[in-house]
Amino acid sequence: MAADSDPESEVFEITDFTTASEWERFVSRVEEVLNDWKLIGSSAGKASPEKGEYTSGIWEEKSQDINFADFKFSITHHYLKQESEKGDEKEEPEEDAFPLAMQDLLCMNNDFPPRAHCLVRWFGVREFLVISPGTNCEAIISESKCNLLLSSISISLANSGCQVPMFVQIQQKWRRMYAGECQGPGVRTDFEMVHLRKVPSQYNHLSGLLDIFKSKIGCPLTPLPPINIAIRFTYVLQDWQQYSWPQQPPDFDALLGGEVGGVEFGKLPFGACEDPISELHLATTWPHLTEGIVVDNDVYSDLDPLQAPHWSVRVRKAENPQCLLGDFLNEFFKLCCRKESTEELLGRGLVEDEGKENSDISSALSKLTEPAAVPISKLSVSNMVHSARKRIRRHRRVDESPLSNDMLNSILLYLFPDAAVEKSSDNSNGRAAQSNAGGRSEPDKDSDYNLYNQLKSAPSDSLTYRLALCVCLVNFYHGGVRAVAHLWQEFVLEMRYRWENNYLIYGLAGGPPDLRCCLMHQKLQMLNCCIERKRARDEARKAADGGRERERKVSGSCENGRPGGSEGAGAAAAADSAREASPGKSWDSWSDSEDEFFECLSDQEEVKEEVGEAKEASPAAGRARPPEGRLHPHGTMTLLGSSEPLYIPVTQEPAPMTEDLLEEQSEVLAKLGTSAEGAHLRARMQSACLLSDMESFKAANPGCPLEDFVRWYSPRDYVEEEVVDEKGDAVVRGELSARMKIPGNMWVEAWETARSVPARRQKRLFDDTKEAEKVLHYLSVQKPADLTRHLLPCMLHAAILKLKEEESVEDIPSVKKAIQQAAAHASKQLRHPSPELKKLEDIIGQLTAVETVIACARSLKAKFGIGRAADRGEDAEDLEKFVSSLLEEPEVGVIGAGRGPAGSIIHKLFVSAQRAALLAPLDEDLGRAGPGGSEDRRAAGGAGGVPDFPPAAGREILLRTCVPRPAPYSKALPQRLFCVLMREDFRLAGAFSSDTSFF
Repeated sequence: MAADSDPESEVFEITDFTTASEWERFVSRVEEVLNDWKLIGSSAGKASPEKGEYTSGIWEEKSQDINFADFKFSITHHYLKQESEKGDEKEEPEEDAFPLAMQDLLCMNNDFPPRAHCLVRWFGVREFLVISPGTNCEAIISESKCNLLLSSISISLANSGCQVPMFVQIQQKWRRMYAGECQGPGVRTDFEMVHLRKVPSQYNHLSGLLDIFKSKIGCPLTPLPPINIAIRFTYVLQDWQQYSWPQQPPDFDALLGGEVGGVEFGKLPFGACEDPISELHLATTWPHLTEGIVVDNDVYSDLDPLQAPHWSVRVRKAENPQCLLGDFLNEFFKLCCRKESTEELLGRGLVEDEGKENSDISSALSKLTEPAAVPISKLSVSNMVHSARKRIRRHRRVDESPLSNDMLNSILLYLFPDAAVEKSSDNSNGRAAQSNAGGRSEPDKDSDYNLYNQLKSAPSDSLTYRLALCVCLVNFYHGGVRAVAHLWQEFVLEMRYRWENNYLIYGLAGGPPDLRCCLMHQKLQMLNCCIERKRARDEARKAADGGRERERKVSGSCENGRPGGSEGAGAAAAADSAREASPGKSWDSWSDSEDEFFECLSDQEEVKEEVGEAKEASPAAGRARPPEGRLHPHGTMTLLGSSEPLYIPVTQEPAPMTEDLLEEQSEVLAKLGTSAEGAHLRARMQSACLLSDMESFKAANPGCPLEDFVRWYSPRDYVEEEVVDEKGDAVVRGELSARMKIPGNMWVEAWETARSVPARRQKRLFDDTKEAEKVLHYLSVQKPADLTRHLLPCMLHAAILKLKEEESVEDIPSVKKAIQQAAAHASKQLRHPSPELKKLEDIIGQLTAVETVIACARSLKAKFGIGRAADRGEDAEDLEKFVSSLLEEPEVGVIGAGRGPAGSIIHKLFVSAQRAALLAPLDEDLGRAGPGGSEDRRAAGGAGGVPDFPPAAGREILLRTCVPRPAPYSKALPQRLFCVLMREDFRLAGAFSSDTSFF
């Protein structure tokens, strides 16, 4: 009783059959998607697709996920984008119009499209829907599930009135099995498919497939309507033995042999190491046949490929063929990810030696100050380092060096051709004359000029560009990253040697660093500027010892005045003549910081000068001081309040800067803030050059006021106007501009603090010794990975130039466009301060793809004899067009089929391959052939001869007709069967229509 009185025992489950099931929800969801995509209603009225439109047209698709309970499906809409022709629209009654898919079943304009969805090829439809399992979902294998899905789409199509065919993907995805349905007013088409591994023997020919088709449509009419037949046989050519691959192997001996002479290093390799064309597919097509015209059964066949009315060819490219230029770039790019330093790669034993050898470095500073007699040439710290390193190199064992001495000398001779001049002559003038021959201030070629600016690399005749080529070559052929570290170490030592011995760096344009180039190029230009300044200063001092009268001209050679370009050029010419007069190395060059020592020693003198200037009350007393550092008079201009001419002073040039130094300077200035004190300090930091020019002007024009300096330096800030004096005469009077009269003006403050010091006695604005050491230190600490990142723009530049050079020979429009796109992409990435390595790798992939296309073009031209087609006359142009089309189109028709110029060459290719494949086994393996092999050869060759073509790799047969189905009084509806016969694949794809009104 207790159990009966329990309230829980009275609860029972009620099944509500009015609630939608999961299957009904799935059907409803499919209908919603059809409504959202506006696929409801009649699809008739569009024009039939033009011939080849399935290949050349644009196919679009859109997808959406739907669920059947917890099972995910994806529904995708595929359609050919066609322009609607409004003027040709004709409204037909719905009961008389077949759905668009049924009309496409019989259309013959797009049989066997080379590039399309498999359902487009099998059924010829231009619009369809596919429901397939989700990405990680299992395949629909069981028959019950397949039928459930087919029922679902049938109900969805009937409820929505959609006339677009809908397919369901069943079985495993690799089998590409589909079943589907299309509904129209009173008609329905069922899409069915059969897929087997082996071809049944009774269906291995046309007659057997016709029997299947006839039995399937089951037409009750005794005179069966004619069946339209389209046949395509595909033959594959894989053997190119008779046609050698045209790529010439690189001559490694010539690359780095004894007769290099610095020529072959500048050439990048190009081309594929293997034939990039792996296969040639010949499709022979019979587009319009009927049952009575052709015979094809298990005994005899009329289908001879040479007699086919239409031939088409496609080429299959090798997957990722090994290309020389691509390999070079990829191996070079891999260095960017290495993290080893030069010491780690070469070993500390190569950088460190015995304590005796290293004593020079450790006691360098003490040797500078010890009282013992030391040779002058040993007093430089940098010389101590250099001499110790020379000893290390001298004692380095040969087997420890990644690069041999001969190899290293060849590379350095290519990088520095001026070294050969010094070997033949000890005259340093020859080396100085050669030092800048490789550089260029104006571009020789506009395209290259624009390209290196676009990529931010370096000119193609510069040292940086050649260094990038050498690093790439050494990395690929001669030891990888260790060889790169060795080469870089020797390069840095060469830079130090040139700095210490006043030798200009070969292959760099003169002037300040070019900010349009890569940072490595800027650093080398900066070092060259330091060498130029140091060399000019040393030679000017030597020339000054010859006579005081030449002092002004020589000092003007390294410190040019701002206005007056012609006079400055004359001073520069005088400096050049002075440089030629000093081939040796002076004491001044070793004490290259003499200016700083001078300033330290003259501190007390400066105090005395300032006291003396304060005691002098009148300007006349100040003007009594002798002028110094004059360049030339400034026209007819005279000093204010005096009849003395105004002299332009010799000034210091502003300090050149690289982009990283400019960035550091801007960061420092930005950190000062926006306060008044910060702005004042920022202005003082930026006025160092102004202060130097003021001091030079005061020294050249003793006693002059600020107005005189402004008249020369900034004429717009000195305003002149005509006024009438007391006597009534018109006179010109001038005054400073309004901005110069602002209280706290920086120019006024700088003028008050400026002393009368000529440029040659001022502290240098550009300390070439300090900057050179900074550059050399920067170079020495670069790891191979850092070096690679610096030189990568130059390598991409070199690769693009190489591709342009090779493309100009082949003249391929698609390649030109691809090169332009790759260059634009590279420019966008390399302009970024820190480009992403992944995107740079993609750019290298684009360049490799372009190289592959050019290699494919050369391979095809060699196979079709275009290079030796001079005797062919008119056929040469047709062959060139044919080859260029093969590169850019998925499939190319052969004009004249087997009887045309291209067709005859293709025929010969197959004949040669057949002879190589079938005749050789007959001679060599006759005993091992066995009876089966001989039977196969007889069947293929006919009467023991060698057939011209191998057995077809694929056979496609398309059967079409229009018959009433299922009853004799039903509508005549389209029926279609597409058959695919391959060695290990047999597929039947049928579309069978039936009348749902009269059955």
